[in-house]
Amino acid sequence: MAGHRPAICMSDPTKAPPAMSSTVSPLAPKTVPDMPVIAGVRLATAEAGIRYKNRTDVLLAVMDKGTAVAGVFTRSKCPSAPVEWCRAKLKGGKARALVVNSGNANAFTGKTGRASTALTAKIAAKAVGCSESEIFLASTGVIGEPLDATKFDGVLGRLAETAEPDDYLAAAKAIMTTDTFPKVATATVKLGKAKVTINGMAKGAGMIAPDMATMLSFIFTDAPIAPAALQALLKSGVEDTFNAVTIDGDTSTSDTLLAFATGAAAKHGAPKIDRASDPRLKAFVKAFNQVLANLSEQVARDGEGARKLVEITVEGAKTKASARKIAMSIANSPLVKTAIAGEDANWGRVVMAVGKAGEPADRDKLSISFNGIRVAKSGARDPSYDEAQVSEAMKAPEIAIKVSLGLGKGRDRVMTCDLTKEYVAINGDYRS
Repeated sequence: MAGHRPAICMSDPTKAPPAMSSTVSPLAPKTVPDMPVIAGVRLATAEAGIRYKNRTDVLLAVMDKGTAVAGVFTRSKCPSAPVEWCRAKLKGGKARALVVNSGNANAFTGKTGRASTALTAKIAAKAVGCSESEIFLASTGVIGEPLDATKFDGVLGRLAETAEPDDYLAAAKAIMTTDTFPKVATATVKLGKAKVTINGMAKGAGMIAPDMATMLSFIFTDAPIAPAALQALLKSGVEDTFNAVTIDGDTSTSDTLLAFATGAAAKHGAPKIDRASDPRLKAFVKAFNQVLANLSEQVARDGEGARKLVEITVEGAKTKASARKIAMSIANSPLVKTAIAGEDANWGRVVMAVGKAGEPADRDKLSISFNGIRVAKSGARDPSYDEAQVSEAMKAPEIAIKVSLGLGKGRDRVMTCDLTKEYVAINGDYRS
């Protein structure tokens, strides 16, 4: 995430970086869903003064006793202190609270960072009345700046007392950095004879690539699902959602996706689920994955400086894994992304990205289309190519690129956005 850009310049560390832009992305969803209450979850936000001024920057989510937790995290070899904390506590399988702060990633902060997570957990545990092992943490913001966890003292206690079950939109706003809009999604589905709800929120606009779990995202449900089953569902669900999104090819130190299942729906007849393979989970899994997909697409829509949402589909590859690698090669190409920003159907750049991916490809079988208009066929420009027609199609806010390799049945799809001058401005000014 752009919030995790390294602290590399000598500017005033007290100066707040750009956050919560007043200009909402033109790709933002036109409507925001009403987020229903989930039994066993309460939320509250506050201004703790971590880095930003005059905005909320800390979220506390309080869960009932017995809440199951699952998580997936960044694959960065330089993870943040909160990521390390969560990985260690995840083994217990139970959660009572989640603390998230924006403005400071608490990454590359050494022993000080680890001490900050321990102190935050201690303060939260006292506020909620639980063990520190049941506290989960996430941070987003500048890398390399020490996090003053004493700022949570008193704040978390007040939040625990005032938390309400319907503050999802406020919660999503509190965890934003360079995001231009809060990202929330919800789904309701039957589990057995009972209705269960799945709510989710996410943040992320830059430093986003799929070598991870996600940016920051938190999923809540009242379904009674055991930790091991929830972990399996989460790990599977991210593969074609968050792991199929890239903004700039950079993997954050702090990417965290946590799922919490309070089990409250058991009181209404929802069966307790111990295995991810339980056939009764079929409808739930579909809804769960839809929430993940919705949130991950919102992240792509809010890419820093983005003006075009881009879907890249690769078909006819040797395998699905090969299709994924080629799709990501296209999606992460600055030349492809800048061409899209300039509304130029430069299929030569797509050919370049296919060729450099290192996966099986045959130039003379390759076909490419933009928004349903085929521009290249069998390794050459399509005979019916019409520059004016394609140029008009490239003016659309959503661009679909399809690449057909003609080698097999492998197929995959990824989401990205264009690369504009605004991206450079946002990240060039982030610490200055």
